[in-house]
Amino acid sequence: MRQVFDGDAVTQALESGPTLGIVNPARARDRFVLARVQPAPELADVVDWHWVITWDLPPGATFTQVVVPHPVGQVVAERQGFLAYAMPAGATDRRTLAGCGGVVGTKLRPGGYRALLGLTHPGERGAVGSADFLGPTAERAGAESLAQAAEGHPDAAVRTVTPLLLAAAERTRTPRSTAALAALREAFATIADAVPGTTVATLTAELGTTPRTLQRLFADWVGVSPKWVLQRHRVHLAAEMLGRDPGLDLAGLAAAVGYYDQAHFTGDFVRAVGVAPGEYARGCADALRA
Repeated sequence: MRQVFDGDAVTQALESGPTLGIVNPARARDRFVLARVQPAPELADVVDWHWVITWDLPPGATFTQVVVPHPVGQVVAERQGFLAYAMPAGATDRRTLAGCGGVVGTKLRPGGYRALLGLTHPGERGAVGSADFLGPTAERAGAESLAQAAEGHPDAAVRTVTPLLLAAAERTRTPRSTAALAALREAFATIADAVPGTTVATLTAELGTTPRTLQRLFADWVGVSPKWVLQRHRVHLAAEMLGRDPGLDLAGLAAAVGYYDQAHFTGDFVRAVGVAPGEYARGCADALRA
């Protein structure tokens, strides 16, 4: 029998930033280690947080993690070098792990991909390219950072890549990008705090702007609409809460994250995650029992 929904779960999910977007995080608990590191204050306008993942799987074993992406870009130190990832094109992103290894990633703020790379557009969704903008010392710093991550020192790994990001931000930061990133940060914070039923119209009223201005800001710097971001945030919250407690009442959960009816909630969830909320909850329950 499904449990009655506890509204405190919304607050708990919002405070669990490192796992928001990770599909069925309990399934991954024995496959890799995830550490989140806060950025240097001088990078706080461009960088949301750094994440360091390490893994050591048995010979011949693989593990595929599915992520429901946030509308942001990433800069990642990997074995083959630094790569710059624009916002993924698909509803989900998959990464298969094998053997042992690690990555040191930087999750950019909304609009940060365009700002840090010095682009005139938000980046083509799904684009992956070399991070040449980090300069000639990036290859050496990336290798050193990965070694520190493998040794279990995520803070040191982040300190190693931070000077590269600082130098890039100083080269590309402009008054226009500073203003756009500040406006987006306020908008995304408002979305995160939005009450159930918030629409783009009520969002713009809270921000003291117009729907057209907000739409243009998101189109120019993020690459998706405010409505898309609202929907994605609701799905992130719902998936996080089901991952914590698969027994939640789905109708109550739909209302708590901002849907007027369960049908629309189910449709958005399926489009983002690939399965219906009930099936997702069963998979999470199996992982928690394992």
